Amino acid sequence: MAGLVRPKPHYDLVILGGGHAGLQAGLKAGLLHQSTIILDRGPKFSRSYYAPAMDNIPGFPDGISGHRLLDLQLAQVRKVAAWTDYVAPVAVGEVRREGEEFSVTFERLRTRQTVRGRALLLALGVVDRMPEVGGKIDPIFPWANFGIVDFCMICDGHTLPGKTVAVLGTEPLAVNTALDLLHWGPASVSLLTHGRPLLPGVPEEERAELLAGLEAHSIPVRTEEIVGFEGIREKRFGLRFADGSTTVFDKGFSALGWYSTHDDVARGLGAKVTPDGYVATDEDGRVLAEGDGQVIPGLYAAGDQRDGWKQIPEAWPGPSAR
Repeated sequence: MAGLVRPKPHYDLVILGGGHAGLQAGLKAGLLHQSTIILDRGPKFSRSYYAPAMDNIPGFPDGISGHRLLDLQLAQVRKVAAWTDYVAPVAVGEVRREGEEFSVTFERLRTRQTVRGRALLLALGVVDRMPEVGGKIDPIFPWANFGIVDFCMICDGHTLPGKTVAVLGTEPLAVNTALDLLHWGPASVSLLTHGRPLLPGVPEEERAELLAGLEAHSIPVRTEEIVGFEGIREKRFGLRFADGSTTVFDKGFSALGWYSTHDDVARGLGAKVTPDGYVATDEDGRVLAEGDGQVIPGLYAAGDQRDGWKQIPEAWPGPSAR
């Protein structure tokens, strides 16, 4: 375990979030000899931490797990410790603009501390909404941790040829996910609404188009409530329904959207946020203002929190070093 880092009062760059985007930005800043601090809740809060294998990471032809990649990135950050401080676990509190700088207050080891920086990078990521069974999200964890239930179509769609697939969700995202997964040639795709109505509140014209898509591609919709999962030993996605019936799929896909996009910090700093909750930036990752759409000096966003592709290699370029 590395020694306890004592944060300095002032940095060139303050990074909120120590996932793939935040760690890469901290590494790059250190290599550029910019004094930097990464404030992180901890690796287990990274969206990819429990991913057993990722095949879309450059340099790893046999794939790599999310937690292993985070470990390697953190080891790289440790190499530039003369310039970049990594502090975890912390709970970030107030974030505000003070003149031409940013002030961040956080709690660590039951002590409140404040650091300031000339620039601030938002890399807090997003949180997937998990399927709930009996009011709890825990039941799905074993299937998610084994990669039997996935959350990223672009990351894992290539594993689906010849597989039977269940998509969980009720919104247009779920219908579009079910239709898009057909690109990879699964044996079948089914849509499960878990006891909830399909496409609630969707305008009639859009609703009719989406339902027509499901019918045209013979995608069945099951509306029964899910009361349990099974098949973990066989590495299959088995489901038990409230009516007593059961069914088994090779893979599951959660298409429930985000539980949180951590947009409250960005909004508090006057940033423009898209209807989906992402921070709007220019091509260099500079955050745009809500009112006039101009760049907010010194404020950046990277990774899943930024509007754009939710892919680790896309997060690595990070913000411009201007």
